[in-house]
Amino acid sequence: MHRPNAARPYRLNSPARPLRLITGLASWLLTVAITLLGLAALTFFIGRVLPIDPVLKIVGEKAPQEVYDRVFLELGLDKPVWVQFWDYITKLLRGDFGTSFATSRPVLTDLMNFFPATLELSTIGLLLGVLLGVPMGVASAYWHEKWPDHLIRIVGLIGYSVPVFWLGLVGLFLFYYKLGWVAGPGQLDVFYVGIVDRVTGSILIDSAIAGEWEIFFNAISHMILPALLLGYYSLAYISRMTRSVMLDQLSREYVLAARLKGASEFRVVTGHALRNAAIPLVTVIALSYGGLLEGSVLIETIFSWPGIGNYLYSSLFAADMNAVLGGTLLVGAVFVFLNMLSDVLYRTLDPRAR
Repeated sequence: MHRPNAARPYRLNSPARPLRLITGLASWLLTVAITLLGLAALTFFIGRVLPIDPVLKIVGEKAPQEVYDRVFLELGLDKPVWVQFWDYITKLLRGDFGTSFATSRPVLTDLMNFFPATLELSTIGLLLGVLLGVPMGVASAYWHEKWPDHLIRIVGLIGYSVPVFWLGLVGLFLFYYKLGWVAGPGQLDVFYVGIVDRVTGSILIDSAIAGEWEIFFNAISHMILPALLLGYYSLAYISRMTRSVMLDQLSREYVLAARLKGASEFRVVTGHALRNAAIPLVTVIALSYGGLLEGSVLIETIFSWPGIGNYLYSSLFAADMNAVLGGTLLVGAVFVFLNMLSDVLYRTLDPRAR
């Protein structure tokens, strides 16, 4: 029966939906801009209050006073700090990150050269963390308060408690120096450096594209220890969060109902509880990835890995503030992007969060 005054049902192609999307995108861009501006301001002003004279780092302590004064003016250090910050932001908006004092190259060029190595190492570390951490977290929750649970929690606790530089040094001494099972610091043996053309920046992918399998396996040998360490720290976080989420899911009524219907324990755990736990775990994994990118500074320094962490470490000690600011902003931008991506995925997978 036709009812002319009946309320119309909500339609997906309603005009309100594009408006919500535009509003959400604008809000997302505004949040990203404010976050990056705050990060840039914090890093910039901390760099200005550090007891380091960037002019001396450039000209050297024995340079004449007139040379010192000329460089001082060229860097704009005679201007008020807030004017210096405004000049820096306007340059950033034009894609100009300044020039590195240490390498004499544009900072953006340096970042594009070093970042792929960090991305490669962090991605492999995350894969290890996910492939091992999720099953460990599930097992820990399933055998709650039994010996597998205690063992897995101890493994995770060590990952949180032991300093990464200590584990790195012990790993190098034992597996490289004593046993000779893996290659030492660096991304490749010295005589392999520069042979493969740079295509993606990832030595594994580039060497595979070039068909240089000897270099490929040499790169893997160098990568094993730092990737395992990063994977271990990722595993400690992911397994703990997986355990927490799975404990919550395993206590739900739908799990009890599935068991009463005769479903196998494997089906109950993986087909029901883990499936529902996957939604919050997306956020956990994304945040873990951002943490790996930030935490790679120490790993790359210990293993002389040519990534953004090692670049930041060297730049900081050289008082190369343009490089420090550029690297910090890049890592911060990636972290913000991952955070936003996890939020989008969460809303996509879980209709209740929309």
